[in-house]
Amino acid sequence: MKFKSLAAVAAASMLIAACGGDDGGSSSNETSAPAETNAPAETSAPAETSAPAVELSGTLIGAGASSQKAAMQSWQAGFQNANSKVTVEYDPIGSGGGREQFLSGGTSFAGSDAYLKDEEWEASKDRCPGDLGAINLPHYISPIAVAYNLPGVDSLKLTTKALAGIFAGTITNWTDPEIAGANAGVDLPDQAINPVHRSDESGTSKNFTDYLGKVEPEIWTYGAIEVWPDVGGEGAQGTSGVVAAINAGEGSIGYADASQIGDLGAAEIQVGDNFTPYSPEAAAKSVDASNRIEGRSDYDFGFNIDRTTTQAGVYPITLVSYHIVCLQYETQEEVDLVKAFMNYIGSEEGQAAAAAGAGSAPISAELRAQLEEAVAQISVAG
Repeated sequence: MKFKSLAAVAAASMLIAACGGDDGGSSSNETSAPAETNAPAETSAPAETSAPAVELSGTLIGAGASSQKAAMQSWQAGFQNANSKVTVEYDPIGSGGGREQFLSGGTSFAGSDAYLKDEEWEASKDRCPGDLGAINLPHYISPIAVAYNLPGVDSLKLTTKALAGIFAGTITNWTDPEIAGANAGVDLPDQAINPVHRSDESGTSKNFTDYLGKVEPEIWTYGAIEVWPDVGGEGAQGTSGVVAAINAGEGSIGYADASQIGDLGAAEIQVGDNFTPYSPEAAAKSVDASNRIEGRSDYDFGFNIDRTTTQAGVYPITLVSYHIVCLQYETQEEVDLVKAFMNYIGSEEGQAAAAAGAGSAPISAELRAQLEEAVAQISVAG
């Protein structure tokens, strides 16, 4: 399904009554679904919007992607401020750990930089009451920055071959011709490159390696993977660990959600004949023409990102991070909490909070309306 303007924010949002009036309601090689097949089915009626207000209370527990940490802090603060009897807990243990905890029944939702794999989706039918399984809700769109620590180098351009070679271990010095050729006039140090990668199971790694494998499959031969292969470099736990490792060693380079790289330099990436710096707007453009995965619920919004685009102004190393929720839960209390929090996150207010706190790109009005309809289907298993 194509979206015309993911960077645009709607003038008004549909917020569910449960939040008291002020709160709103990756990558794969699979063939994506045609746009006309993506409209939600008419077999399930949306929830009534005129339902009486519900005073929310209780604790909602989630875990997962560390890339969402800054955005999640904004979402927790905004939602809890409007719902004083609710506590939202989120453990940023990484995408893989978050999905594992969710599928084992340890959390009500997961944050993940990769949508559920086919086998995980099948497993969700056992984890979630009823037989509808779980859905992926893309609430967070952000560029993955290629951050580096090279004192005196204020600008760095990397070709696709250079970037793939660095992380595959075939380019090992900053003066390598593939790097120097794109950086005329830049005083690159005659220094070993220290590529830093995630040591934990990571959706950020999956998005990054999906990009490498799509643009340079003969150099990066490992495909899209969440667990880093044995190709050398330095491993670090979580997004914060990668950023800390890059900061700790001159000559280091790594990948991390752009909202968390701080004062580190960030490389411009080759896109066609141009070099593109990261930005929320450039990341959002990469999702505009992306298509949904096939074979899932009509209310599932997992996306395949076009990594090989040559369109100017598009940043293809983009992370689409999801919230994974059941379509059915055991109790009305859990249903109310999940629906209210997910609708707040996807609302205009929630997306603006994430943009301010984490530099993410707000989802489009079109996608927001579709996600609201998807969340409306969440119900008590009966």
